[in-house]
Amino acid sequence: MVCSHCGEVLREKLDQAGFPVKKVELGEVTLQEPIDVGQEEGFTELIRKHGFDVINDQNSHLVEQIKQLIIQLARTGRKLESPLSDYLAKKLHKDYQQLSRLFSGVEGKSIERYYILQKIERAKELIVYGEQSLSEIAYDLGYSSQQHFSRQFKKETGLSPSHFSEIKENRRISIDEV
Repeated sequence: MVCSHCGEVLREKLDQAGFPVKKVELGEVTLQEPIDVGQEEGFTELIRKHGFDVINDQNSHLVEQIKQLIIQLARTGRKLESPLSDYLAKKLHKDYQQLSRLFSGVEGKSIERYYILQKIERAKELIVYGEQSLSEIAYDLGYSSQQHFSRQFKKETGLSPSHFSEIKENRRISIDEV
């Protein structure tokens, strides 16, 4: 799941289908009772029907945890006091090189690239809202300067942030498709 609304919808659908939910958090659902083998197919089908997926293996779960941490960073504008690599290694209690190899192998892009893409999507959202200046957006997303932000934005979108703002076209990508 990528937002609280998604979690609420999923909770409602699971409850209606007879899978009582204990809690729903970003990227994770905990049921009140374990499901048996006979219910597993129905559970998986329901989850997939609503655009989600069931992660059963450890590596996929770890990649999903990395993605969720990065999405949270990009969405909250939280400033990192250490490099992203140190932050992830500390949060997940794993060697960053291991995380990096795993993530790249599964996602086909580096963790850093994924983080940049998430920040750019957040920037697009903030630009469309029109409530902040470009320098405020750059600062909120952790860029060292508006120029750095603008260069990276143009590299990823083909447009400068100011031109993106002027065209008012919705060129955003759903964060789960980044």
